[in-house]
Amino acid sequence: MNKLAERIRLDVLTGDDLERHLWDLAQLRIEVFREYPYLYIGSMEYEARYLRAYQEAEESVIIGAFDGERLIGAATGLPLLEEPPTMTEPFRAKGLEPEQFFYFGESVLQESYRGLGIGVRFFHEREAYARSLNRFAYCCFCAVERPADDPRRPADYRSLDGFWNNRGYRKVEDMTVSLSWQDADEAAESLKPMSVWMKAL
Repeated sequence: MNKLAERIRLDVLTGDDLERHLWDLAQLRIEVFREYPYLYIGSMEYEARYLRAYQEAEESVIIGAFDGERLIGAATGLPLLEEPPTMTEPFRAKGLEPEQFFYFGESVLQESYRGLGIGVRFFHEREAYARSLNRFAYCCFCAVERPADDPRRPADYRSLDGFWNNRGYRKVEDMTVSLSWQDADEAAESLKPMSVWMKAL
């Protein structure tokens, strides 16, 4: 492990710690999700509301990655049943019981800290947390699907499919969910198809 990776610590953020870093978390999400493939335009007000939902949900977790006192990454998770029906109903339609799933909301990391194993640690910590609750059979997350010929795709873009496969996750075939947000080149929000990835605990 290199020296930069060694000095990164992961903290579970709750209560006053989460309150203190809420705006930093909001800014981090806006910064990272502005990149392809999400191309997301967000507002600090929306992000604060989104993160407070995690703060208030029972059995949720927010993990912050810190370089010293500076927040440089974060990962979230909560029971899938805390998500709206637009997320849970596709599971039921596929014959999967949402009650059995712990959902990973996002894993965001500033670009200069990527490739240091922090993303792997995010998955490990959330899986360990889900196991500690002792009532979930699976972990899952969603990934945005963009057309293969999307002209906005950077030449150096690399899919994370291999990374997720190496963590033991598999894409659920013939299943998508839809989430709505505004792309950088859109005038308003639109629904985006998301693939579902899952792993047995």
